[in-house]
Amino acid sequence: MELTSSAFRAGDMIPSTYTCDGQDISPPLSWSDPPTGTISFALISDDPDAPRGTWVHWVIWNIPTSARALEEHFPKTAALPNGVKQGTTDFHRVGYGGPCPPSGTHRYFFKLYALDTTLNLPSSTTKKDLEKAMQGHILAQTELMGTYRRR
Repeated sequence: MELTSSAFRAGDMIPSTYTCDGQDISPPLSWSDPPTGTISFALISDDPDAPRGTWVHWVIWNIPTSARALEEHFPKTAALPNGVKQGTTDFHRVGYGGPCPPSGTHRYFFKLYALDTTLNLPSSTTKKDLEKAMQGHILAQTELMGTYRRR
């Protein structure tokens, strides 16, 4: 699997549209074919350069196996009709929260996981909860990293 975005290339600056300096909407993400046996996908986005430790920007799971993308400006709702669920970020809300580093250039990782199951988790689920629930169910994983520095 390979995770890409039409908004930025791996290692490049994330456009301000997808940050707290812009519209704070999620960037478009797409991925290539997952391994056989994939039942669902999960995605975690975080910033390991945050001053107080890794800051979590997005927690999402039960993305259908037929999906090969998350559209730009993904809805910030806990549950979608197709079964997709979103958890709580370090912004204390559900859904995507864009880069907003207090100083310097930070790295933002979008980590996609192909899972052999779906997960029954509440919207209060955090990154740590999702990682625990995924243990033993990850068939493959990939990541895309972009950077951002506030003006």
